[in-house]
Amino acid sequence: QLQLVESGGGLVQPGGSLRLSCVASGFTLDALAIGWFRQAPGKEREVASCISRSGGRSYYADSVKGRFTISRDNAKNTVYLHMNMLKPEDTATYYCAAEKTPYDLCSYYSSSSYDNWGQGTQVTVSS
Repeated sequence: QLQLVESGGGLVQPGGSLRLSCVASGFTLDALAIGWFRQAPGKEREVASCISRSGGRSYYADSVKGRFTISRDNAKNTVYLHMNMLKPEDTATYYCAAEKTPYDLCSYYSSSSYDNWGQGTQVTVSS
């Protein structure tokens, strides 16, 4: 059974950096597209970034473009979200999710195709 576990969240000052990790078990990671989503209190969940099975294609929300970088190491069954120049508005619970797809693409317009979700990791950006 596929399980996803996120880690790496924490409290950071504005302008700081964090690296989130999403470790998959029970399934071959290279068969999955992975998305990073976030949800702030009182707001809807939104996609921050996603990456295709091979890592050859990725997507970033406009709000994080140029500051966040998604990457994956299929040999380690891990997907990373490198977050730089963090802003208070990045404060949210971050979730990774898996999309089982035969294509080397990732869905960024909807979370409905992501069937498996981690428990989330909290990121707080505050001085």
